[in-house]
Amino acid sequence: MGKQLPASELKRDESLRVVDNRTGKEYTVPITHNSIPANFFKGIRAAPGPNDRPEDETERGLRVADRGFLNTAVIESRITYIDGDNGILRYRGYPIEQLAERSNFLEVSYLLIYGALPSPSQLSHFTSEVLLHGPIHSDAEGFFRSFRYDAHPMSMLTSAFAYLGSYYGEANPSLQGQDLFTKAAKGDPAALQNMDRQIFRLIGKATTLAAMAYRIRQGRDFVVPPTGMSYTESFLYQLDHLSPTDHLSESHSNKPHPVLAKALDILFILHADHEMNASSTTVLQTGSSLPDPFSAVAAGCASLYGPLHGGANEAVIRMLLSIGSPKNVPAFLEAVKKRQKVLSGFGHRVYKTSDPRSFIIRKVADEVFAVTGRDPLLDTAMALHDAALKDDYFVSRKLAPNVDFWSGLIYRAMGFPMDFFPVLFVVPRVVGWVAHWRQMMLSPSGVKIWRPRQLYLGPSTRDYVPLDERTGDFQVGIGMEPSVIEHSGMTKRRKLAEAAGKVRSKL
Repeated sequence: MGKQLPASELKRDESLRVVDNRTGKEYTVPITHNSIPANFFKGIRAAPGPNDRPEDETERGLRVADRGFLNTAVIESRITYIDGDNGILRYRGYPIEQLAERSNFLEVSYLLIYGALPSPSQLSHFTSEVLLHGPIHSDAEGFFRSFRYDAHPMSMLTSAFAYLGSYYGEANPSLQGQDLFTKAAKGDPAALQNMDRQIFRLIGKATTLAAMAYRIRQGRDFVVPPTGMSYTESFLYQLDHLSPTDHLSESHSNKPHPVLAKALDILFILHADHEMNASSTTVLQTGSSLPDPFSAVAAGCASLYGPLHGGANEAVIRMLLSIGSPKNVPAFLEAVKKRQKVLSGFGHRVYKTSDPRSFIIRKVADEVFAVTGRDPLLDTAMALHDAALKDDYFVSRKLAPNVDFWSGLIYRAMGFPMDFFPVLFVVPRVVGWVAHWRQMMLSPSGVKIWRPRQLYLGPSTRDYVPLDERTGDFQVGIGMEPSVIEHSGMTKRRKLAEAAGKVRSKL
């Protein structure tokens, strides 16, 4: 792509020269940080051509089409950097490998939110505030018990984050003024303190809400977050403790196993942020209209619920179960090549070589399996792993195991049900969400509501025709009219009764 100019004509300049072949005009587009401003193209206008419709708005400037945001930078950020071609992931400049090996989840949380590794006193203060904000109002018990016995934990968790916002009117710009948080960009100490208080609440209560969504399904009473434990220890304790007291002795049988607590801590670090993924973008899209942060996080939670995002590690387990045993791996891979089956846990939209998190999590998996015992699925997983990495079909397509391939096996080994896997993704990702939300609120240029454009391909102007005057062919076909829905139970009986009544009225 592109025509190379002779060396004699080439002069380095941070700009892009564009010629509009419709008008013959030439434009110079500035390049900053290897990006061009989309708004610049609004100034490139032309008279409508023979194939243009009025809805194309050619006289109002070019629009940039990018379905799925494959190459659109929506924000300037200093939080996370990903080099997908070289398998690099850094939080605030620190390689993920170093953080996973030497740090802990709350220290990494501080780093993501505030931009630097904390001093001992700063980390102590931050940790204390997060853990102190773990307990939740007792009314929340009634909220969780209002769900059906078989409600999906992600449905409960998404609703619970929005529910939290109803408690904290001081965090709602609709009630307190739309500059409630944005004035923090000007150094307003009260706004900064208010913002941080909501961040402490969201991170602290994420484990509490997740544990409540878990225990309601188990038919167990809820557990008050304990004192004197780490973030992941507290989470595991709330999930599994059977006594109503939160006092622990060193020999207490329900104290979380240190290997499992450490493994979960590392997994939380790996899942804390991943740049402009679907859920983080959703949080910012929602946050741009300036709702309370609880509503923005609830929106992110709903986005992560989707199987293309937070359900990937669950898909890995279902795939391995469907394969059955190592001997079936070759046939499965052949089916994948024929597009008869889907290979889950391999490849990544961002990483084109390997997912750096997968190497870290592989080691964690071995440590967990040494404690929990070897999962029979592991043999199938290893056979699939080895076969795919030796097959030119998958190697040439850069389909290497990603973080989801191993995380699902770890969660399964730790005894978590598959539909709880996305919840274990949400809890640490709350940190990334609030980090991006805080960065947006502190933008010196203020917050602009996100309002993308579209390419309208629908009908041009049409005149309304009254119902009794409409004649001719009507639009019919799959997806072009309401579907016929089968009814059962009460609705079916009522419809049958109505039909019988109409028959009697005609007799």
